Amino acid sequence: MKTSPQSHLLLPLALALCASFLAPPLHAATPEETAILAPIHAMFEGMTKRDAAAIKEPTLPGGTMVLMRDGKPTQMTLEAFADRVGKPGTSHIEERIHDPLVRFDNDLAVVWAPFEFLVDGKVDHCGTDLFNLVRTDGKWLIASVADTGRKDCPAQ
Repeated sequence: MKTSPQSHLLLPLALALCASFLAPPLHAATPEETAILAPIHAMFEGMTKRDAAAIKEPTLPGGTMVLMRDGKPTQMTLEAFADRVGKPGTSHIEERIHDPLVRFDNDLAVVWAPFEFLVDGKVDHCGTDLFNLVRTDGKWLIASVADTGRKDCPAQ
């Protein structure tokens, strides 16, 4: 069988392509990272349900929130945030994070993640969420949240 010089280049390329499909993802969530993200997802679920008690449940009492809007911080307790978002409303709200960066040491964790906040299925604002969490009695709780919020979100 006669081969061309180009065919010697195709085999390594084909092997590399096949390997990329078989390789595991670069970063799979560990069980600890999954546990750290759980209270964040619980808070978001409570927000979607507009359930103040469900929003507060995964938070540390006395926890704080800082919302950066147009370069100006708005500060409140997590309880006040829950009471504000937990009021009945006619619009459907949902917050989604993606590609979270999770770092932890013993009973302290931080999560940095881009987010989109949707109202009735459309992106209302986006930015970055920063969560500080603590583990007390074996349970991760949100101690503080900070986020940026802007309207110039990429088209979804």
